[in-house]
Amino acid sequence: MTLQPPTEKSRPEPADATDPAATGPEPTATEPTATGPVSAATDPAPLTPLTPLGLLTVLLGASLSSIDFFIVNVALPGIGRDLHASPATLEMIVAGYALAYAVLLVLGGRLGDAYGRRKLFLWGVAAFGVTSLACGLAPGAWWLVGARVAQGAASALMLPQVLATIHATTRGERRARAVALYGSVSGLGVLLGQVLGGVLVAADLAGTGWRMAFLINVPVAVAALLCALRAVPDSRAEQPRRGDIGGTLLLGAALTALLLPLSEGRATGWPLWSLLTLAAAPLLTWAFLAVERRAERTGGSPLLPPSLLREPGVRRGLLLGLPIFIGFSGWMFVSAVMLQRGLGYGALKAGLTVVPMGVTQVAASMCAPRLVARFGSRAMTLCALVHGAGLVVLALTVLWLPWSSLGPLALAPGLALCGLGQGVELALYYRIVLAAVPAARAGAGSGLAATVQQSCLAVGVATIGSLFLALVPALGMRDAFALVLGVQCAGLLVLAVLSLGLPRRLN
Repeated sequence: MTLQPPTEKSRPEPADATDPAATGPEPTATEPTATGPVSAATDPAPLTPLTPLGLLTVLLGASLSSIDFFIVNVALPGIGRDLHASPATLEMIVAGYALAYAVLLVLGGRLGDAYGRRKLFLWGVAAFGVTSLACGLAPGAWWLVGARVAQGAASALMLPQVLATIHATTRGERRARAVALYGSVSGLGVLLGQVLGGVLVAADLAGTGWRMAFLINVPVAVAALLCALRAVPDSRAEQPRRGDIGGTLLLGAALTALLLPLSEGRATGWPLWSLLTLAAAPLLTWAFLAVERRAERTGGSPLLPPSLLREPGVRRGLLLGLPIFIGFSGWMFVSAVMLQRGLGYGALKAGLTVVPMGVTQVAASMCAPRLVARFGSRAMTLCALVHGAGLVVLALTVLWLPWSSLGPLALAPGLALCGLGQGVELALYYRIVLAAVPAARAGAGSGLAATVQQSCLAVGVATIGSLFLALVPALGMRDAFALVLGVQCAGLLVLAVLSLGLPRRLN
Protein backbone atom coordinates (compact mmCIF):
# COMPACT_ATOMS: atom_id res chain seq x y z
CA MET A 1 0.00 0.00 0.00
CA THR A 2 1.44 3.36 -1.05
CA LEU A 3 0.18 6.42 0.76
CA GLN A 4 -0.41 9.73 -0.95
CA PRO A 5 1.60 12.83 -0.02
CA PRO A 6 0.16 14.82 2.87
CA THR A 7 -2.04 17.80 2.25
CA GLU A 8 -1.80 21.01 4.22
CA LYS A 9 -4.27 19.80 6.86
CA SER A 10 -3.66 16.10 7.04
CA ARG A 11 -1.81 13.16 5.73
CA PRO A 12 -4.40 11.22 3.74
CA GLU A 13 -4.25 7.70 2.44
CA PRO A 14 -6.09 5.97 -0.41
CA ALA A 15 -9.80 5.71 0.21
CA ASP A 16 -9.78 1.91 0.06
CA ALA A 17 -7.19 1.64 2.81
CA THR A 18 -9.27 3.16 5.56
CA ASP A 19 -11.75 0.38 6.17
CA PRO A 20 -10.89 -1.65 9.25
CA ALA A 21 -8.41 -4.38 8.49
CA ALA A 22 -8.92 -6.12 11.79
CA THR A 23 -11.66 -5.74 14.35
CA GLY A 24 -13.31 -7.52 17.27
CA PRO A 25 -11.89 -9.95 19.76
CA GLU A 26 -9.12 -11.54 17.67
CA PRO A 27 -5.54 -10.48 16.89
CA THR A 28 -6.01 -10.18 13.15
CA ALA A 29 -3.98 -7.03 12.82
CA THR A 30 -0.79 -8.92 13.50
CA GLU A 31 -0.87 -10.30 9.99
CA PRO A 32 1.67 -8.39 7.91
CA THR A 33 -0.09 -8.90 4.61
CA ALA A 34 -3.28 -7.32 5.87
CA THR A 35 -1.85 -4.33 7.66
CA GLY A 36 1.87 -4.50 7.21
CA PRO A 37 4.18 -1.50 7.09
CA VAL A 38 5.01 0.42 3.97
CA SER A 39 8.66 0.94 3.24
CA ALA A 40 10.23 4.25 4.16
CA ALA A 41 11.35 4.75 0.58
CA THR A 42 7.80 5.08 -0.70
CA ASP A 43 5.97 6.25 2.43
CA PRO A 44 6.44 9.96 3.21
CA ALA A 45 6.65 11.03 6.82
CA PRO A 46 3.33 12.05 8.34
CA LEU A 47 2.68 15.75 8.93
CA THR A 48 1.68 15.15 12.56
CA PRO A 49 3.23 11.92 13.90
CA LEU A 50 1.41 9.80 16.44
CA THR A 51 3.08 10.23 19.83
CA PRO A 52 3.38 7.41 22.39
CA LEU A 53 0.52 8.98 24.36
CA GLY A 54 -1.59 9.18 21.20
CA LEU A 55 -0.89 5.52 20.42
CA LEU A 56 -1.77 4.51 23.98
CA THR A 57 -5.02 6.46 23.68
CA VAL A 58 -6.23 4.88 20.44
CA LEU A 59 -5.23 1.43 21.71
CA LEU A 60 -7.26 2.13 24.85
CA GLY A 61 -10.24 2.79 22.61
CA ALA A 62 -9.63 -0.46 20.75
CA SER A 63 -9.44 -2.37 24.03
CA LEU A 64 -12.76 -0.95 25.22
CA SER A 65 -14.71 -2.31 22.27
CA SER A 66 -12.91 -5.66 22.33
CA ILE A 67 -13.17 -6.29 26.07
CA ASP A 68 -16.80 -5.22 26.28
CA PHE A 69 -17.92 -7.90 23.84
CA PHE A 70 -16.73 -10.58 26.30
CA ILE A 71 -17.09 -8.92 29.68
CA VAL A 72 -20.85 -9.36 29.57
CA ASN A 73 -20.65 -13.18 29.40
CA VAL A 74 -19.79 -13.70 33.06
CA ALA A 75 -22.38 -11.08 34.07
CA LEU A 76 -25.29 -12.85 32.34
CA PRO A 77 -26.56 -14.90 35.34
CA GLY A 78 -26.63 -11.79 37.54
CA ILE A 79 -28.41 -9.82 34.82
CA GLY A 80 -30.97 -12.60 34.46
CA ARG A 81 -31.69 -12.65 38.21
CA ASP A 82 -31.83 -8.89 38.78
CA LEU A 83 -33.74 -7.90 35.63
CA HIS A 84 -35.83 -11.10 35.37
CA ALA A 85 -34.46 -11.60 31.87
CA SER A 86 -35.25 -14.80 30.01
CA PRO A 87 -32.41 -16.80 28.42
CA ALA A 88 -33.57 -15.56 25.01
CA THR A 89 -33.30 -11.95 26.16
CA LEU A 90 -29.80 -12.66 27.46
CA GLU A 91 -28.93 -13.84 23.96
CA MET A 92 -30.11 -10.52 22.57
CA ILE A 93 -27.99 -8.61 25.12
CA VAL A 94 -24.93 -10.29 23.61
CA ALA A 95 -26.03 -10.46 19.98
CA GLY A 96 -27.43 -6.90 19.86
CA TYR A 97 -23.97 -5.46 20.48
CA ALA A 98 -22.43 -7.55 17.68
CA LEU A 99 -25.34 -6.76 15.32
CA ALA A 100 -24.96 -2.98 15.56
CA TYR A 101 -21.19 -3.36 15.39
CA ALA A 102 -21.43 -5.45 12.19
CA VAL A 103 -23.89 -3.21 10.38
CA LEU A 104 -22.21 0.13 11.15
CA LEU A 105 -18.54 -0.83 11.08
CA VAL A 106 -17.76 0.12 7.47
CA LEU A 107 -19.98 3.20 7.66
CA GLY A 108 -18.01 4.33 10.74
CA GLY A 109 -14.78 4.05 8.79
CA ARG A 110 -16.15 6.08 5.91
CA LEU A 111 -17.44 8.80 8.22
CA GLY A 112 -13.94 9.07 9.65
CA ASP A 113 -12.53 9.37 6.12
CA ALA A 114 -14.91 12.21 5.32
CA TYR A 115 -15.13 14.20 8.57
CA GLY A 116 -11.83 13.41 10.26
CA ARG A 117 -10.77 10.32 12.16
CA ARG A 118 -9.91 12.21 15.33
CA LYS A 119 -13.39 13.77 15.43
CA LEU A 120 -15.11 10.40 14.91
CA PHE A 121 -12.86 8.76 17.50
CA LEU A 122 -13.82 11.45 20.03
CA TRP A 123 -17.50 11.06 19.25
CA GLY A 124 -17.21 7.28 19.42
CA VAL A 125 -15.42 7.31 22.80
CA ALA A 126 -17.93 9.79 24.24
CA ALA A 127 -20.87 7.73 22.95
CA PHE A 128 -19.30 4.56 24.34
CA GLY A 129 -19.04 6.15 27.78
CA VAL A 130 -22.67 7.38 27.70
CA THR A 131 -24.05 4.06 26.45
CA SER A 132 -21.98 2.17 29.06
CA LEU A 133 -23.61 4.36 31.74
CA ALA A 134 -27.02 3.54 30.24
CA CYS A 135 -26.17 -0.19 30.42
CA GLY A 136 -25.01 0.08 34.02
CA LEU A 137 -28.15 1.94 35.09
CA ALA A 138 -30.59 -0.21 33.06
CA PRO A 139 -33.90 -0.60 34.94
CA GLY A 140 -35.09 -3.50 32.80
CA ALA A 141 -33.89 -6.20 30.43
CA TRP A 142 -35.04 -4.61 27.17
CA TRP A 143 -33.59 -1.26 28.22
CA LEU A 144 -30.29 -3.13 28.52
CA VAL A 145 -30.75 -4.71 25.08
CA GLY A 146 -31.30 -1.25 23.57
CA ALA A 147 -28.32 0.22 25.41
CA ARG A 148 -26.12 -2.64 24.21
CA VAL A 149 -27.19 -2.00 20.61
CA ALA A 150 -26.26 1.66 21.08
CA GLN A 151 -22.96 0.60 22.65
CA GLY A 152 -22.19 -1.54 19.60
CA ALA A 153 -22.95 1.45 17.36
CA ALA A 154 -20.53 3.58 19.41
CA SER A 155 -17.84 0.92 18.97
CA ALA A 156 -18.45 0.94 15.23
CA LEU A 157 -17.78 4.69 15.20
CA MET A 158 -14.68 4.43 17.36
CA LEU A 159 -12.80 1.31 16.28
CA PRO A 160 -12.27 1.94 12.52
CA GLN A 161 -10.49 5.19 13.38
CA VAL A 162 -7.84 3.35 15.42
CA LEU A 163 -6.11 1.41 12.68
CA ALA A 164 -6.73 4.16 10.12
CA THR A 165 -5.08 6.71 12.42
CA ILE A 166 -2.10 4.41 12.95
CA HIS A 167 -1.68 4.03 9.20
CA ALA A 168 -2.08 7.75 8.53
CA THR A 169 0.31 8.99 11.23
CA THR A 170 3.11 6.40 11.41
CA ARG A 171 5.48 4.69 9.02
CA GLY A 172 8.25 2.09 8.88
CA GLU A 173 9.20 0.35 12.09
CA ARG A 174 7.00 2.61 14.21
CA ARG A 175 3.98 1.50 12.23
CA ALA A 176 4.99 -2.17 12.46
CA ARG A 177 5.27 -1.91 16.25
CA ALA A 178 1.97 -0.01 16.52
CA VAL A 179 0.10 -2.57 14.41
CA ALA A 180 1.59 -5.43 16.45
CA LEU A 181 0.42 -3.73 19.65
CA TYR A 182 -3.04 -3.29 18.13
CA GLY A 183 -3.19 -7.00 17.41
CA SER A 184 -2.07 -7.87 20.93
CA VAL A 185 -4.72 -5.62 22.47
CA SER A 186 -7.44 -7.24 20.36
CA GLY A 187 -6.30 -10.72 21.31
CA LEU A 188 -6.04 -9.93 24.99
CA GLY A 189 -9.63 -8.65 24.92
CA VAL A 190 -10.91 -12.23 25.07
CA LEU A 191 -8.89 -13.00 28.17
CA LEU A 192 -9.26 -9.67 29.95
CA GLY A 193 -12.99 -9.45 29.24
CA GLN A 194 -13.72 -12.75 30.96
CA VAL A 195 -11.36 -12.25 33.91
CA LEU A 196 -12.13 -8.56 34.49
CA GLY A 197 -15.85 -9.26 34.27
CA GLY A 198 -15.55 -12.00 36.86
CA VAL A 199 -13.51 -9.81 39.22
CA LEU A 200 -15.88 -6.85 38.98
CA VAL A 201 -19.05 -8.89 39.41
CA ALA A 202 -17.62 -10.88 42.32
CA ALA A 203 -16.33 -7.74 44.06
CA ASP A 204 -19.87 -6.28 44.10
CA LEU A 205 -18.50 -2.77 44.62
CA ALA A 206 -21.06 -0.65 46.52
CA GLY A 207 -23.66 -3.30 45.78
CA THR A 208 -23.44 -2.75 42.02
CA GLY A 209 -22.92 -6.43 41.13
CA TRP A 210 -23.02 -7.00 37.36
CA ARG A 211 -23.59 -3.28 36.71
CA MET A 212 -19.95 -2.48 37.45
CA ALA A 213 -18.94 -4.49 34.37
CA PHE A 214 -20.46 -1.61 32.36
CA LEU A 215 -19.94 1.32 34.75
CA ILE A 216 -16.17 0.75 34.79
CA ASN A 217 -16.12 1.92 31.16
CA VAL A 218 -17.26 5.42 32.08
CA PRO A 219 -14.08 6.71 33.82
CA VAL A 220 -11.94 4.87 31.25
CA ALA A 221 -13.83 6.58 28.43
CA VAL A 222 -13.43 9.98 30.12
CA ALA A 223 -9.68 9.41 30.45
CA ALA A 224 -9.43 8.32 26.80
CA LEU A 225 -11.43 11.38 25.72
CA LEU A 226 -9.15 13.80 27.59
CA CYS A 227 -6.00 12.15 26.23
CA ALA A 228 -7.40 12.08 22.69
CA LEU A 229 -8.11 15.81 22.77
CA ARG A 230 -4.47 16.39 23.55
CA ALA A 231 -2.53 13.65 21.76
CA VAL A 232 -4.43 12.12 18.80
CA PRO A 233 -3.69 13.91 15.49
CA ASP A 234 -6.35 14.33 12.84
CA SER A 235 -6.32 12.76 9.40
CA ARG A 236 -8.85 12.12 6.67
CA ALA A 237 -9.03 10.73 3.17
CA GLU A 238 -8.35 13.13 0.31
CA GLN A 239 -11.25 11.65 -1.69
CA PRO A 240 -13.58 9.99 0.84
CA ARG A 241 -16.20 7.56 -0.36
CA ARG A 242 -19.90 8.04 0.20
CA GLY A 243 -21.62 6.07 2.92
CA ASP A 244 -23.98 3.30 1.81
CA ILE A 245 -27.02 4.28 3.88
CA GLY A 246 -29.48 2.10 1.96
CA GLY A 247 -27.25 -0.96 2.18
CA THR A 248 -26.60 -0.33 5.87
CA LEU A 249 -30.32 -0.16 6.68
CA LEU A 250 -31.15 -3.26 4.65
CA LEU A 251 -28.32 -5.30 6.15
CA GLY A 252 -29.44 -4.29 9.64
CA ALA A 253 -33.04 -5.22 8.82
CA ALA A 254 -32.03 -8.59 7.35
CA LEU A 255 -29.87 -9.55 10.33
CA THR A 256 -32.53 -8.40 12.80
CA ALA A 257 -35.18 -10.40 10.95
CA LEU A 258 -32.98 -13.47 11.34
CA LEU A 259 -31.72 -12.99 14.90
CA LEU A 260 -34.84 -11.76 16.69
CA PRO A 261 -37.10 -14.75 15.90
CA LEU A 262 -34.25 -17.23 16.47
CA SER A 263 -33.80 -15.81 19.98
CA GLU A 264 -37.30 -14.77 21.04
CA GLY A 265 -39.41 -17.03 18.80
CA ARG A 266 -38.25 -20.26 20.42
CA ALA A 267 -38.82 -18.90 23.92
CA THR A 268 -42.36 -17.71 23.11
CA GLY A 269 -43.53 -20.83 21.25
CA TRP A 270 -42.99 -19.52 17.72
CA PRO A 271 -45.90 -17.04 17.44
CA LEU A 272 -46.99 -15.78 14.01
CA TRP A 273 -44.85 -12.63 14.16
CA SER A 274 -41.69 -14.70 14.61
CA LEU A 275 -42.46 -16.90 11.60
CA LEU A 276 -43.30 -13.90 9.41
CA THR A 277 -40.14 -12.09 10.50
CA LEU A 278 -38.00 -15.14 9.80
CA ALA A 279 -39.62 -15.52 6.37
CA ALA A 280 -38.79 -11.87 5.63
CA ALA A 281 -35.06 -12.41 6.27
CA PRO A 282 -34.23 -13.95 2.84
CA LEU A 283 -36.33 -11.29 1.08
CA LEU A 284 -34.47 -8.51 2.88
CA THR A 285 -31.19 -10.21 2.04
CA TRP A 286 -32.15 -10.31 -1.65
CA ALA A 287 -33.09 -6.62 -1.51
CA PHE A 288 -29.76 -5.82 0.17
CA LEU A 289 -27.79 -7.63 -2.53
CA ALA A 290 -29.81 -5.90 -5.27
CA VAL A 291 -29.06 -2.48 -3.76
CA GLU A 292 -25.37 -3.35 -3.46
CA ARG A 293 -25.19 -4.48 -7.11
CA ARG A 294 -26.89 -1.29 -8.25
CA ALA A 295 -24.57 0.88 -6.12
CA GLU A 296 -21.49 -0.73 -7.61
CA ARG A 297 -22.88 -0.58 -11.16
CA THR A 298 -23.57 3.15 -10.86
CA GLY A 299 -20.19 4.00 -9.34
CA GLY A 300 -21.29 4.13 -5.71
CA SER A 301 -19.56 2.73 -2.63
CA PRO A 302 -21.44 -0.43 -1.61
CA LEU A 303 -21.11 -1.74 1.93
CA LEU A 304 -20.26 -5.24 0.65
CA PRO A 305 -18.96 -4.95 -2.95
CA PRO A 306 -20.62 -7.70 -5.05
CA SER A 307 -17.66 -7.83 -7.44
CA LEU A 308 -15.46 -8.99 -4.58
CA LEU A 309 -18.00 -11.67 -3.68
CA ARG A 310 -17.66 -13.00 -7.23
CA GLU A 311 -13.96 -13.71 -6.64
CA PRO A 312 -13.67 -17.48 -5.89
CA GLY A 313 -10.83 -16.93 -3.41
CA VAL A 314 -12.80 -14.30 -1.51
CA ARG A 315 -15.89 -16.50 -1.32
CA ARG A 316 -13.79 -19.40 -0.05
CA GLY A 317 -12.16 -17.21 2.58
CA LEU A 318 -15.48 -15.83 3.78
CA LEU A 319 -16.92 -19.36 3.98
CA LEU A 320 -14.06 -20.26 6.30
CA GLY A 321 -15.22 -17.47 8.59
CA LEU A 322 -18.66 -19.01 9.11
CA PRO A 323 -17.63 -21.97 11.32
CA ILE A 324 -14.86 -19.90 12.96
CA PHE A 325 -16.93 -16.96 14.18
CA ILE A 326 -20.34 -18.61 14.59
CA GLY A 327 -18.67 -21.33 16.66
CA PHE A 328 -16.53 -18.85 18.64
CA SER A 329 -19.34 -16.56 19.80
CA GLY A 330 -21.73 -19.47 20.39
CA TRP A 331 -19.11 -21.21 22.51
CA MET A 332 -18.47 -18.12 24.64
CA PHE A 333 -22.19 -17.75 25.39
CA VAL A 334 -22.86 -21.45 26.03
CA SER A 335 -19.79 -21.91 28.23
CA ALA A 336 -20.77 -18.93 30.38
CA VAL A 337 -24.23 -20.41 30.96
CA MET A 338 -22.89 -23.91 31.60
CA LEU A 339 -20.20 -22.81 34.07
CA GLN A 340 -22.43 -20.54 36.13
CA ARG A 341 -25.88 -22.09 35.88
CA GLY A 342 -24.88 -25.69 35.36
CA LEU A 343 -21.81 -26.03 37.59
CA GLY A 344 -22.74 -23.24 39.97
CA TYR A 345 -19.49 -21.30 39.53
CA GLY A 346 -19.39 -17.73 40.72
CA ALA A 347 -18.55 -14.99 38.26
CA LEU A 348 -14.89 -14.82 39.31
CA LYS A 349 -14.37 -18.59 39.15
CA ALA A 350 -16.07 -18.75 35.75
CA GLY A 351 -13.84 -15.98 34.42
CA LEU A 352 -10.67 -17.60 35.71
CA THR A 353 -11.67 -20.98 34.32
CA VAL A 354 -11.20 -19.81 30.73
CA VAL A 355 -7.74 -18.33 31.41
CA PRO A 356 -5.96 -21.38 29.87
CA MET A 357 -7.89 -20.84 26.64
CA GLY A 358 -7.12 -17.12 26.58
CA VAL A 359 -3.41 -17.61 27.25
CA THR A 360 -2.93 -20.24 24.55
CA GLN A 361 -5.06 -18.23 22.12
CA VAL A 362 -2.85 -15.14 22.45
CA ALA A 363 0.33 -17.26 22.20
CA ALA A 364 -0.94 -19.10 19.12
CA SER A 365 -1.91 -15.87 17.37
CA MET A 366 1.63 -14.59 17.82
CA CYS A 367 2.99 -17.77 16.24
CA ALA A 368 0.60 -17.64 13.27
CA PRO A 369 3.04 -15.94 10.84
CA ARG A 370 5.69 -18.62 11.47
CA LEU A 371 3.15 -21.41 11.06
CA VAL A 372 2.03 -19.93 7.74
CA ALA A 373 5.64 -19.62 6.59
CA ARG A 374 6.14 -23.33 7.26
CA PHE A 375 2.78 -24.90 6.42
CA GLY A 376 1.05 -22.31 4.23
CA SER A 377 -2.74 -22.62 4.16
CA ARG A 378 -2.47 -26.08 5.75
CA ALA A 379 -1.90 -24.23 9.03
CA MET A 380 -5.67 -23.58 9.02
CA THR A 381 -6.35 -27.31 8.50
CA LEU A 382 -4.00 -28.27 11.30
CA CYS A 383 -5.44 -25.76 13.76
CA ALA A 384 -9.03 -26.72 12.96
CA LEU A 385 -8.13 -30.29 13.92
CA VAL A 386 -6.39 -29.12 17.12
CA HIS A 387 -9.44 -27.02 18.00
CA GLY A 388 -11.72 -29.99 17.33
CA ALA A 389 -9.54 -32.21 19.53
CA GLY A 390 -9.93 -29.68 22.32
CA LEU A 391 -13.71 -29.81 22.01
CA VAL A 392 -13.64 -33.62 22.07
CA VAL A 393 -11.51 -33.56 25.23
CA LEU A 394 -13.97 -31.12 26.82
CA ALA A 395 -16.98 -33.23 25.85
CA LEU A 396 -15.42 -36.41 27.25
CA THR A 397 -14.42 -34.59 30.43
CA VAL A 398 -17.96 -33.31 30.95
CA LEU A 399 -19.56 -36.70 30.18
CA TRP A 400 -17.21 -38.98 32.13
CA LEU A 401 -16.33 -37.07 35.28
CA PRO A 402 -18.85 -36.65 38.10
CA TRP A 403 -20.53 -33.25 37.89
CA SER A 404 -19.09 -32.27 41.26
CA SER A 405 -15.55 -33.00 40.02
CA LEU A 406 -15.69 -30.63 37.08
CA GLY A 407 -13.37 -27.99 38.47
CA PRO A 408 -11.24 -25.53 36.48
CA LEU A 409 -8.23 -27.88 36.45
CA ALA A 410 -10.26 -30.71 34.92
CA LEU A 411 -11.46 -28.42 32.12
CA ALA A 412 -8.06 -26.78 31.52
CA PRO A 413 -6.56 -29.30 29.02
CA GLY A 414 -9.51 -29.10 26.63
CA LEU A 415 -9.72 -25.32 26.95
CA ALA A 416 -5.98 -24.94 26.26
CA LEU A 417 -6.27 -27.01 23.06
CA CYS A 418 -9.27 -24.94 21.96
CA GLY A 419 -7.27 -21.75 22.49
CA LEU A 420 -4.37 -23.04 20.40
CA GLY A 421 -6.67 -23.73 17.48
CA GLN A 422 -8.71 -20.56 17.82
CA GLY A 423 -5.70 -18.27 18.01
CA VAL A 424 -4.41 -19.30 14.60
CA GLU A 425 -7.86 -19.57 13.00
CA LEU A 426 -8.79 -16.04 13.99
CA ALA A 427 -5.46 -14.63 12.88
CA LEU A 428 -5.44 -16.42 9.50
CA TYR A 429 -8.98 -15.46 8.51
CA TYR A 430 -8.07 -11.96 7.34
CA ARG A 431 -4.87 -13.11 5.70
CA ILE A 432 -6.67 -15.75 3.64
CA VAL A 433 -9.45 -13.38 2.56
CA LEU A 434 -7.13 -10.52 1.70
CA ALA A 435 -4.75 -12.82 -0.20
CA ALA A 436 -7.53 -13.19 -2.79
CA VAL A 437 -8.27 -9.44 -2.96
CA PRO A 438 -6.41 -7.16 -5.41
CA ALA A 439 -4.01 -4.88 -3.54
CA ALA A 440 -5.81 -1.76 -4.76
CA ARG A 441 -9.02 -2.98 -3.07
CA ALA A 442 -7.51 -4.15 0.22
CA GLY A 443 -9.61 -1.66 2.20
CA ALA A 444 -12.88 -2.81 0.64
CA GLY A 445 -11.84 -6.44 1.16
CA SER A 446 -10.98 -5.93 4.82
CA GLY A 447 -14.25 -4.05 5.38
CA LEU A 448 -16.13 -6.95 3.79
CA ALA A 449 -14.26 -9.47 5.96
CA ALA A 450 -14.87 -7.45 9.13
CA THR A 451 -18.61 -7.10 8.45
CA VAL A 452 -18.98 -10.84 7.80
CA GLN A 453 -16.98 -11.56 10.95
CA GLN A 454 -19.14 -9.40 13.22
CA SER A 455 -22.36 -10.65 11.59
CA CYS A 456 -21.31 -14.23 12.31
CA LEU A 457 -20.55 -13.35 15.93
CA ALA A 458 -24.15 -12.15 16.29
CA VAL A 459 -25.58 -15.15 14.45
CA GLY A 460 -23.51 -17.58 16.55
CA VAL A 461 -25.06 -16.45 19.82
CA ALA A 462 -28.57 -16.66 18.36
CA THR A 463 -28.18 -20.06 16.67
CA ILE A 464 -25.86 -22.12 18.88
CA GLY A 465 -27.13 -20.37 22.00
CA SER A 466 -30.75 -21.07 21.08
CA LEU A 467 -29.95 -24.70 20.25
CA PHE A 468 -28.31 -25.17 23.64
CA LEU A 469 -31.15 -23.54 25.56
CA ALA A 470 -33.71 -25.62 23.65
CA LEU A 471 -31.86 -28.87 24.46
CA VAL A 472 -31.35 -28.22 28.17
CA PRO A 473 -34.97 -28.99 29.29
CA ALA A 474 -34.99 -32.27 27.38
CA LEU A 475 -31.43 -33.53 27.90
CA GLY A 476 -30.12 -31.68 30.92
CA MET A 477 -27.21 -29.26 31.06
CA ARG A 478 -24.46 -31.89 30.75
CA ASP A 479 -25.75 -33.72 27.65
CA ALA A 480 -26.93 -30.51 25.99
CA PHE A 481 -23.46 -29.01 26.39
CA ALA A 482 -21.78 -32.12 24.97
CA LEU A 483 -24.17 -32.17 21.99
CA VAL A 484 -23.52 -28.52 21.21
CA LEU A 485 -19.78 -29.25 21.31
CA GLY A 486 -20.45 -32.00 18.77
CA VAL A 487 -22.21 -29.52 16.49
CA GLN A 488 -19.24 -27.18 16.74
CA CYS A 489 -16.89 -30.09 15.96
CA ALA A 490 -18.87 -30.74 12.79
CA GLY A 491 -18.35 -27.08 11.82
CA LEU A 492 -14.60 -27.42 12.41
CA LEU A 493 -14.52 -30.53 10.24
CA VAL A 494 -16.12 -28.47 7.47
CA LEU A 495 -13.50 -25.78 8.10
CA ALA A 496 -10.69 -28.33 7.75
CA VAL A 497 -12.12 -29.69 4.48
CA LEU A 498 -12.66 -26.21 3.02
CA SER A 499 -9.11 -25.18 3.93
CA LEU A 500 -7.73 -28.08 1.88
CA GLY A 501 -9.07 -26.32 -1.22
CA LEU A 502 -6.99 -23.20 -0.58
CA PRO A 503 -3.78 -22.46 -2.48
CA ARG A 504 -0.92 -23.98 -0.49
CA ARG A 505 1.02 -20.71 -0.42
CA LEU A 506 -0.53 -17.56 1.04
CA ASN A 507 0.60 -14.12 -0.18
